[in-house]
Amino acid sequence: MKAIVNDSFGGPEVMRVASVPEPTPGPGQVLVKVVATSVNRPDVVQRQGNYPPPPGDSNILGLEIAGTVAALGDGVDQWRCGDRVMGLVGGGAYAEFSLAWPGHLMRIPESMSWEQAACVSETYITAHLNLFQFPGLLDGQQVLLHGGGGGVNTAAIQLCRALAPSVKILVTASTTKVQRVRDLGVDHVIDYQQRSFQEEVAKLTDGRGVDVILDHIGAAYLHANLKSLAVNGTLMLIGVMGGAKSDLNLAQLMVKRQKIAGSVLRPRPVGEKSAIISRFASEALELFSDGKIIPLIHKVFPLEKVVEAHKLMESSGHFGKLVLIIDSEVSL
Repeated sequence: MKAIVNDSFGGPEVMRVASVPEPTPGPGQVLVKVVATSVNRPDVVQRQGNYPPPPGDSNILGLEIAGTVAALGDGVDQWRCGDRVMGLVGGGAYAEFSLAWPGHLMRIPESMSWEQAACVSETYITAHLNLFQFPGLLDGQQVLLHGGGGGVNTAAIQLCRALAPSVKILVTASTTKVQRVRDLGVDHVIDYQQRSFQEEVAKLTDGRGVDVILDHIGAAYLHANLKSLAVNGTLMLIGVMGGAKSDLNLAQLMVKRQKIAGSVLRPRPVGEKSAIISRFASEALELFSDGKIIPLIHKVFPLEKVVEAHKLMESSGHFGKLVLIIDSEVSL
């Protein structure tokens, strides 16, 4: 089968199209013929050599798939060959066929295109998990989302608007993306290139702070994040693009009864991930069926243009998702 491989770690140029053996589903597994996938920040980190796949998962890049069920391993009875599915994989999405666990797949709503379906699993499930499953964002609370144009952040904005319409949404964004983030219906956009988000949050919340912060920066934002967090607030850490180590004022954490929670989705046990996906599907999938949420797509690339797609991801010049089309013969 056709797949993207990298014989070494490094920049986007280490990737190339190659022919590799097609995987065979083992007991309890599903083989999916992939129509489309998308580029996510963890793909870049893995390509650079800093995020190996969990044991047993494919070394091929790619964490989410949209396609049709091609074969079933022993013991799988909830799917049938030909079913249109989207879901999470531990690796292997940049290929014509990919293995998945049945509980990690969801049925694609009839109204959704392949490109849209390829955008759902990684970013929307991540946003739902780290806002609504834990810490349990409530209607009427206030949330700060860092990085306005990224896939997880735009997904978080849409989910908040649909599931908790009274939540006050504050978003940080670069100067060039401020207006586009504002157009998504948030309450306030903070241009972090022009002003301190800590000072702006204090003004916008009358010094109270926000209840939840979703952050992928890490160390560089830690102190300002905690200053921006309300009493009993929770900082959800989903990335460390700005560093992994920092000192911490434990007394402040205790007095304000704040919580810091680290969260990753990819290496979780199969059953745990299945439960996360099941809850997302039950609470949010209908929003896509009804057209209340439409995934934001910045650009669609053929698989052969994967180097170009990764360069765009690294430049942070995108707003929304970057999609890769694997099977160009399927009607999109």
